[in-house]
Amino acid sequence: MTLFRSPLFSKYLAFNPKLVNFAGWEMPITFTGLIQEHNSVRNSAGFFDISHMGVISIKGLNPKDHIQKLFPTNLYSISKGQACYTVMLNQNGCIIDDIIIYDIGMQEDNSSEIFLIVNASRYKIDFNWIKNNLNTKELKISNAKQNKALLAIQGKNALNYFEEWSKTSIAYLSNFGCDYTVIKNISQEKIFFSKTGYTGENGLEILINSDLASDLWDFLISKDINPCGLGARDTLRLEAGLHLYGKDLTEEINPFEAGLGWVVNLENNHDFYGRERLEEISKSGIQKKLMGIEIKGKAIAREGCDIFYKNKLIGFVTSGSWSPTLSKAIGFAYVDIEFCSLNREVDVLIRGKLYHAILTKRTFYKKNIN
Repeated sequence: MTLFRSPLFSKYLAFNPKLVNFAGWEMPITFTGLIQEHNSVRNSAGFFDISHMGVISIKGLNPKDHIQKLFPTNLYSISKGQACYTVMLNQNGCIIDDIIIYDIGMQEDNSSEIFLIVNASRYKIDFNWIKNNLNTKELKISNAKQNKALLAIQGKNALNYFEEWSKTSIAYLSNFGCDYTVIKNISQEKIFFSKTGYTGENGLEILINSDLASDLWDFLISKDINPCGLGARDTLRLEAGLHLYGKDLTEEINPFEAGLGWVVNLENNHDFYGRERLEEISKSGIQKKLMGIEIKGKAIAREGCDIFYKNKLIGFVTSGSWSPTLSKAIGFAYVDIEFCSLNREVDVLIRGKLYHAILTKRTFYKKNIN
């Protein structure tokens, strides 16, 4: 099987990283060590090559009018230069993918454009679902990434490094803000950047051509900023309470079960796929819910580990890892709703042995905003 490679793949090789197949892409688990990479993001800044992610462009006259039916979130809650996190649902109200939608506004051809950044493992499924459920005569739906690179600089100093490299202030950018513009100090070509990320820290995600991406990589290395692999990306997102599709979210899970009811705007009158089912669930209630879990001791509960309360099977782990920031084993788990109380003591079956644990909120870490 031939794996996809990032335009920056050759940059990896100087670090002799361990490479794995991730959603059909040859990706590094770590460059300099997971703990070092994790801590660099928490303490200052680190950067990730996330070129495996999909970027879908939807252009036309008022594209939100067309794509609103694909999402339970009111897309008119954002305007040009803003983004929102949401989910795309099937007819059963379950999650096809979790997505960030960016309104990049009117373009030179007088059409409006929306970017969707989607999970690598779901790109083809998402693209086909969108194309098959929209009027393609009125919209242009395309791969916005092409041969470009997608980088994420994360951490409290991330924006400073981007401004130093680009010689441009982006102080105007709010959280979940975005821009698609020419920065004349570095290129005459438009670049896309947004104040978003997957770490629980401030940061930017940047879509640029491969030459500029290579230059940005070299600049960050010259500043002793760590490149970070999939390992640190996973521990950082887990601490921050962020979902991973394929583990915490699937096409059998609905937003209410996943703790994402806040993206479902049933109070709005707009129709969307899965609305009828979600209205039913909002009245009848859910049978299970995604919770946080802390393991007592150093054993790590991985995906699929069973959870018991007084010898009764009540749930299963979806994600688990050691938390470098908190120095404890943490995870997410779907738990039968009648047992979903905070601080409930449970047991987790790990490699044939029961370990004590407690149920918690899903967010283990929040950045210090001071």
